[in-house]
Amino acid sequence: MSYSILEIAKMLNVSTYTIRYYDKEGLFPLVKRVNGIRVFEDKDFPWL
Repeated sequence: MSYSILEIAKMLNVSTYTIRYYDKEGLFPLVKRVNGIRVFEDKDFPWL
């Protein structure tokens, strides 16, 4: 299943800005992007 930044932020109880900041800092190198949009998957949860 795929999740947006908003869905992930809600699940982790953080803001979308936090997720974007972490991504900008390079903490999510393996997160898939579709047309420039981050798409989180179930396999990403263990390290989130």
